[in-house]
Amino acid sequence: MPNSLFSPEFQSILDQVKDTGGTPKAFPSPIDWRDEWIYFLMVDRFNNPAAAPRHPPFDDPGLFQFQGGNFAGIQNQLPYIKKLGAGAIWLSPVLENTLFEEGTYHGYGIRHFLRADPRFAKDPQHADDELRSLVDAAHGLGMYVILDIVLNHTGNVFAYECTPGEKTCQDSSGAAADFRPSARDIRWRDANGNARADWRDIAAIPSPPTNALVWPSELHDNSLYRRQGDPGSGDDTVGDFASLKQFRTDLVPLQQFLIRAYQYVIARFDIDGFRIDTLRYLKGGLPLLFGNSVREFALSIGKKNFFTFGEVFVGDAEEEIARFIGRTTTDQSDMVGVDAALDYPLFFKLKPVVKGFSAPSDLVGMYLLRKRIEAGVLSSHGDATRFFVTFLDNHDVKERIRYVQPGNEHQFDDQVTLGLGCLYSLPGIPCLYYGTEQGLHGSGSDPAVREALWGGPGFQQGSFYYQQIAQLAAVRAAEPALRYGRFYFRPIAGDGQHFGISPFPQGILAFSRILMDQEVVVAANCSTSDSRSFDVIVDLTLNQPADRYHVRYSNKSAFREPDPVQHKAAGSVSVEETDGSSGIGPLRSIRVTLAPLEVQILSR
Repeated sequence: MPNSLFSPEFQSILDQVKDTGGTPKAFPSPIDWRDEWIYFLMVDRFNNPAAAPRHPPFDDPGLFQFQGGNFAGIQNQLPYIKKLGAGAIWLSPVLENTLFEEGTYHGYGIRHFLRADPRFAKDPQHADDELRSLVDAAHGLGMYVILDIVLNHTGNVFAYECTPGEKTCQDSSGAAADFRPSARDIRWRDANGNARADWRDIAAIPSPPTNALVWPSELHDNSLYRRQGDPGSGDDTVGDFASLKQFRTDLVPLQQFLIRAYQYVIARFDIDGFRIDTLRYLKGGLPLLFGNSVREFALSIGKKNFFTFGEVFVGDAEEEIARFIGRTTTDQSDMVGVDAALDYPLFFKLKPVVKGFSAPSDLVGMYLLRKRIEAGVLSSHGDATRFFVTFLDNHDVKERIRYVQPGNEHQFDDQVTLGLGCLYSLPGIPCLYYGTEQGLHGSGSDPAVREALWGGPGFQQGSFYYQQIAQLAAVRAAEPALRYGRFYFRPIAGDGQHFGISPFPQGILAFSRILMDQEVVVAANCSTSDSRSFDVIVDLTLNQPADRYHVRYSNKSAFREPDPVQHKAAGSVSVEETDGSSGIGPLRSIRVTLAPLEVQILSR
């Protein structure tokens, strides 16, 4: 377990995976990540086959402590995830956090950047080996493993010198310190979380203990930490996250450290991709440098398609994402940064559409804006949006996609499958949040959506949502157009004549994916109460009159097949296109009938 980037153990791991022209020793990457969809789980909250959750009930919305999930528990349920249809698992951060804090069960308070957290292991002395065993087991099933990583900050490893009247800043409770415009005096913490008055400069601490402070030793320099407290407001990318202490990521030595440390993580654990936490907080061009450096290192050890995607968590994130993904075509650099992003813009638009709170036209507007903003963005994969990681909920949004109506708990269940039907058909790489397949429905706080799955519904493969998701996964796997196809929103017409995009909440969302001569049509009725019959435009050149589309997936057990393709002559219709232009035909369409909250995936 190396404590320095220059230790023999560190170098040995890197040497073992070097590509010397023979058979690569690293597990090969997927040819195309769109062939894999992702199952995201929180390590502490997923499974422990040897013990019940430490703090019942399993879904306590106020619990900020470790529940006891571990690597062995995930490995135990890999077949369950595989049978659901997922091709990759995304693990919440696994590197060692401050051991005195229960509140970092989530893993984002890292203190040792080269070791797995012993609290996630059956045997704390062999945490690294247990993590590697989990990754190897996933690879043995043909699955890939993505790690959630942190570049922006470390854990609660030091306390601030407090002044009268400001917030508490010397305890280990997670309290924040008031922000200051320049670096403040600090006191480093020991293994029990106590701020030591004699530990003001980490470089001057004699024989620094490996069970305290921050490691490896290359981080023993006060100047690498911002030391300004929590900004609270203003520029929220500068300063701590409550107790989590921000790095000076604009400094070249720190950038070099982070790149080298995470190269080691790839080599030691044979990881296949990184989800990068708080990407927009990184300074000094680090997103470009890190993304490019990781890709080149992975190529050098035989991972030819290592995947990186970043978190850019803001309400209207299109322009923010474009700043951090790949590079612009006007950039003279030869480097290309992070491959993709978590698709927060889609989340903020798709979820209210499927819930009936906003109109399908709002979603169309988001994609039109994205196309304009990203016109000059060059990513490692080409069109960046085709590789964004798409989702309907996750551990950060404080509300799962399923809503349970008091007194009628299943009233809105079909909103979940309607949303997933759209998600698995839209461009991008779908990501399912753990527990969705078992109907979890927490809301209101972070712990409310971070349930201990094994202490609640568990891993029932016969559950309603598990079966529906498995069906969707099978359709996506069987229809290449849903993974690679071009993407078009489709105007609809209730009267068969006047076509346009639904401008009202609880409307119809319709779109096509086209790959060569294959068209797949997706239609969703977001109304909670009304059945709808309507015409959907299909491609004029690919479809002939009387061609039949068939239902490949419906979230309703009883559904109606669409009518045959009809030809509508020029002048017999009016069409308001998605870009604001209009037309009068000719066109071809199919008539679709959907029950309330029904989604259909259709192909010839």
